[in-house]
Amino acid sequence: MSAIAQQDLPRHVAVIMDGNGRWATSRGLSRVQGHRKGKDSVREVVETAREIGIEFLTLYAFSSENWQRPEREVSALMRLLRRYLKTELNKMMRYEIRLRAIGNLRKLPAEILKEIRHVEQETRKNTRMTVILAVSYGSRDEIIKATRKLARQVRDGVIAPEDIDETSFAGALMTAGIPDPDLLIRTSGEMRVSNFLLWQIAYAELYVTRTLWPDFRREQFLEAMEYYKSRDRRFGLTEEQLAEAK
Repeated sequence: MSAIAQQDLPRHVAVIMDGNGRWATSRGLSRVQGHRKGKDSVREVVETAREIGIEFLTLYAFSSENWQRPEREVSALMRLLRRYLKTELNKMMRYEIRLRAIGNLRKLPAEILKEIRHVEQETRKNTRMTVILAVSYGSRDEIIKATRKLARQVRDGVIAPEDIDETSFAGALMTAGIPDPDLLIRTSGEMRVSNFLLWQIAYAELYVTRTLWPDFRREQFLEAMEYYKSRDRRFGLTEEQLAEAK
């Protein structure tokens, strides 16, 4: 693969990590074993993103709808999440990676939430890269909560209704202070966004691959970067206007 110039890279990449279960089933393994294998892909993708200079990487680790899965699978996912946080902290510190978690975190088991807060605190001063874990996350819930927050501010006289704009609304979301994703990657070939960052991906480039998440590693991530490099991002402008701006 050819080298990608820094200016051609997305600043923020978001990933829907899909296909662990299908990967396992196709090999006669349990879904839990698929999730375990998927953890290796998380590690390699984070390391690759950090190496090439991605500033923000958001990983859809566990959706609000995932709570409906069989209890055994949910428990296994929680254990894997806790183990990942414990084993990767030293590497995050060494590579200057900051962790931030978004979602309805109050639904998480107390020991998981405690571990997340611990890693967030320990890595808060790291500036090389930010990894955002979307855990117990649903975008519709996020948007509703942001709306309620702004509504309370209007009620309390902090802001006027006409003061609400895209900037203030984005500031009320869980991702406040984080730039919108430039690229959304979805593995396993599914053509949907699954209630993930619905506001934030308004102008994200979409990259869908049939590769299942446990098989998505460095090579596949770099292929997604090449795809992004080939895109002509117009943000509603004509090609002529874009050429003039350049």
